[in-house]
Amino acid sequence: MKSLPENIQGVLFDLDGTLLDSAPDLYAALLLQCEEEGVAAPAYAPVREVVSRGSREILRCGFPGRDQAGIQDLVPRYLRLYEEVMAQKTRPFDGVVELLGMLEAQGLAWGIVTNKPGFLTDELVRRLGWSGRARAVVSGDTLAVKKPDPAPVFLACEQAGLDPARCVFVGDDHRDVLAGAAAGLYTVAVSWGYLDGGNPWQWGADAVLDHPLQLAELLQLRPVPA
Repeated sequence: MKSLPENIQGVLFDLDGTLLDSAPDLYAALLLQCEEEGVAAPAYAPVREVVSRGSREILRCGFPGRDQAGIQDLVPRYLRLYEEVMAQKTRPFDGVVELLGMLEAQGLAWGIVTNKPGFLTDELVRRLGWSGRARAVVSGDTLAVKKPDPAPVFLACEQAGLDPARCVFVGDDHRDVLAGAAAGLYTVAVSWGYLDGGNPWQWGADAVLDHPLQLAELLQLRPVPA
């Protein structure tokens, strides 16, 4: 585990699979679309594993016989269905609420860099009550590129007024580590997320953690009094 930079200013997080367990609602939207199309619903486990890859990969689990164009045709309806059920079963992972509170109590900024479309990201963050708390929110369509390109990470640092060399990027996907490292941040891979079938220990992250509160320990954050 690599040593942290001195005087950390803030932490940027991936959203789905890192801060939030959103797979149940993403799966529920897929079930609704399978029902509309009259096809058998897939099992939950393989869908959960590919959540980090986005709507097209989720749809391939339910419609394996469709070609690329056929999958693309399904995307708009899937996103509408997901917007309807979004946040019904989505919850922060155990320890995330406490972690964010500790970051704020210690005066550290936190933000979100996700590949999720902006209209869904903004609404989900609003429904969670995080709109006024996250110092930066960069979505998959905020720029012309998305993770693993470092540009969204640079933009989030700019929005939050952070020096990339004094920030941490936390994610559950190899693309998070690649984007964070290319932007010069200290990278943390987490094992509690979706992982896209990968092994976080093999991604070259500066640290690998198994629970959100281990990040609090790494950053030496003090518990927030009840």
